[in-house]
Amino acid sequence: MEKKSLSAFAFPCAHSQALTFGTIRFYHQLNDITVGLLKHPLPKENLDIHCLILLGAYQILHTKTPSHASIFETVKLTEKLQKSWAKGLVNAVLRQVLREKNNLLKQNHYSHPSWLVKKIKQYYPSDFEQIFTQNNTQAPMTLRIHPDFNQQNWIDNFGKKGRRLENIPQAFVLNQPVKVDEIADFSQGSCFVQDASPQLGGHFLEPKNDDLILDACAAPGGKTTHISELAPNSKIIALDKNSERLAKVQANIDRFKIQNVELLQGSAEHSDWWDGQLFDKILLDAPCSASGVIRRHPDIKLLRKPKDISVLVALQKQILDNIWQMLKPGGTLLYATCSILKNENELQIADFLRQNPNAKEQKIALDWGFPVSHGRQQIPCAEFDGFYYAKLVKI
Repeated sequence: MEKKSLSAFAFPCAHSQALTFGTIRFYHQLNDITVGLLKHPLPKENLDIHCLILLGAYQILHTKTPSHASIFETVKLTEKLQKSWAKGLVNAVLRQVLREKNNLLKQNHYSHPSWLVKKIKQYYPSDFEQIFTQNNTQAPMTLRIHPDFNQQNWIDNFGKKGRRLENIPQAFVLNQPVKVDEIADFSQGSCFVQDASPQLGGHFLEPKNDDLILDACAAPGGKTTHISELAPNSKIIALDKNSERLAKVQANIDRFKIQNVELLQGSAEHSDWWDGQLFDKILLDAPCSASGVIRRHPDIKLLRKPKDISVLVALQKQILDNIWQMLKPGGTLLYATCSILKNENELQIADFLRQNPNAKEQKIALDWGFPVSHGRQQIPCAEFDGFYYAKLVKI
């Protein structure tokens, strides 16, 4: 938030947002560079100046803005912060960055926290370069076109702005992100903004019109609305423990004029909300590290800590154990995360299968991602966020 307020002093909102996201995306690289150029670390009360230096360094190294203009505008912001004493410091550091620009850009810096670099290299020895590159790239904007709209007519009107994806029936990737009010018939429910990877969840679940379905951890409702599109006469319980997040689910239900979804506020790791009726299908989009969607949320690299992962793995296990009892014999549970860390994904499912002899994995056969010991894993790539699915049947 500090970084956004700094850039907002001098730039229009959209540009300010782009600078903020970019600075956060390359924070670890920029921080290592600028700290090395400071003779002494800045005290806590002047961390705003440190953020200002990072903002200027980002513009010099990673944008097409003329470097001298970037330095001039960044130095000027010290006055807005009422810290004119820092003009010389900011100017000197940024000019040094400019002088060393070519050499700095040749250095191989992944701009991730060291613990995450180590973990990703361990899990993906052949693919870590792709993961780091994608995480430091702006993600595409992908839409899920509603089947009730004539998709061909919609694409004819909007088609020059993007392309269809093979094997993902409703996915449409835009060439450039746009505001939702620029999307044809968006307010009438023509589409949902949703990456292609989570769009597969509804298809993997294979909902039927006579199913009772639980969407656990449902907010903001992307998968809930998709399941409803695929099985409009099913009954769907959308569960989430946060009332504000449930309000977002309701807003999306209203936009699509959906009639077969009931919202429930409750925690998926507890059963106090459950009426005892068994579900035919359960979708569990589990709380996770979000390590597969860093390119959409670069602040994950700053906020997520190693100790968080063990807490999340324990919570995922608790939720899995709890909602498994709510599934009918012969029913299907689809486990999903937007993570690329094995202990949240295939290792979690391996542990669950060992402890639950009445659970059997059903293989997912689709040219998406790659098979792992259990389930199927996608890493971040041009058209897909990092995502994981495992399909379990109660026997």
